[in-house]
Amino acid sequence: MGRSRYTITEADKPHFMTCTVLEWLPVFTRPDTMQIVLDCWRYQREHAALKLYGYVILENHLHFIAQANDLNKCVHGFKSYTARQILDYLELHHAERLLSRLRFAKRAHKTDREYQFWQEGVHAELIFSEAMMREKLAYIHANPVKRGYVRLPEHWCYSSASHYAGLESLIEIDPW
Repeated sequence: MGRSRYTITEADKPHFMTCTVLEWLPVFTRPDTMQIVLDCWRYQREHAALKLYGYVILENHLHFIAQANDLNKCVHGFKSYTARQILDYLELHHAERLLSRLRFAKRAHKTDREYQFWQEGVHAELIFSEAMMREKLAYIHANPVKRGYVRLPEHWCYSSASHYAGLESLIEIDPW
């Protein structure tokens, strides 16, 4: 698969985005790898003025709705940082099967690295209305239920659904 045809069109407006692990490998099955993602978003909220409106982390991809003055830069930083940290984690924990797949599936033009973690590009859709924001949040939050992981969206702790249900969340969510 080539580079994504989706682009962040208006970088200062909220976008619904999807990031997928190369070959849909199940990397987010360990709390430590999911924590890397949450910590990165927390850092970007504090230091890069990222506004995070919603998210879900599943075993091989994640969805989120975010906005920043330079969203392209934030997403690039997010993917770069999380890839490096997760690859370091996998190496430290001798996850050889995952690492060998990430090495084998790496795009040929990426000669500056041993592994590729994320699929190229990001599926980004501009959120242009309140109705669309509600639709995308509902989609995000329904993912773990559709997969049979939980019965109610707010029961999946790696999601912003608990925040929207008035419960405690693992990471602060910005109001829209």
